[in-house]
Amino acid sequence: MLRLAVFAAALAAAGLAHAQNREHVVGQKNKTFSVSALKVKAGDTVSFRNDDPFFHNVFSLSDAQPFDLGSYPQGQTRKATFTKPGKVEVECAIHPDMKMTIQVEK
Repeated sequence: MLRLAVFAAALAAAGLAHAQNREHVVGQKNKTFSVSALKVKAGDTVSFRNDDPFFHNVFSLSDAQPFDLGSYPQGQTRKATFTKPGKVEVECAIHPDMKMTIQVEK
């Protein structure tokens, strides 16, 4: 057991330890995303929380990560996991002025 702990510490010190995937939260309020740009690592998840009293439909047609979370009401959250590096343009199908960019890095 001690050998395993020493090995894990050596990997971490060398920057080779496997980083845990993270979850990021993007709110939607007043027909606006809470951030205009976000950087994430491949494997991370972004939660899109609807704080408006009406529906949103978050989607992307980007080659790096196409997705469509469907329409959902206030108080609900929908998630997307980003697996490939690249630039992802995110929009709302109901409110065309709602736009943001997610940069997915290795």
